[in-house]
Amino acid sequence: MHPFDSYHIRPMREDDLPFVLEWRNSERIRKNMYSEALISWENHCSWFSSIQNKESIQCYIVERLERPIGVVNFTEINRTHHTCKWGFYVGDTEAPRGSGTALGFLGLVEAFEHLHIRKLCAEVISFNEASIRFHKKLGFIQEGNLQRHIWKNNKYENIVLFANFSDQWPALKEQLWISYF
Repeated sequence: MHPFDSYHIRPMREDDLPFVLEWRNSERIRKNMYSEALISWENHCSWFSSIQNKESIQCYIVERLERPIGVVNFTEINRTHHTCKWGFYVGDTEAPRGSGTALGFLGLVEAFEHLHIRKLCAEVISFNEASIRFHKKLGFIQEGNLQRHIWKNNKYENIVLFANFSDQWPALKEQLWISYF
């Protein structure tokens, strides 16, 4: 079995909520989000309930050997323009090296091959250098910056804008597979 075959992506379910909340509330995840506020169980459940019938939001769990390791979500899905934003994180601190790349790759497959997204957008807080490198590794291009856009760490932070396009996906998919899997 190829190591990548141990990973798969599936829709988020209600029974995922406890560990997703634990991950989302962890310091290492919160520090890179727009909001660092702790999320209550009630708010978490309300959020999940509110997205169940929304076509504009899709949330997924990535598993390795049937153990959840992370989250990929697509928001602001626009079926007219075939665009959306994505977010993701590896929540499981024991996930093996390479799990983030597998999670990102599966997210791109989901976006371009199943959701039929034409343009996948990302917003990264400028101090999150690991995420900036990760997006570039996955073939995203930097489209611009939002200067002094959010209040975080007692100052206004810039946001780096990235995009990836479906017409580049076949070649990118092959390149990523050869390079990382």
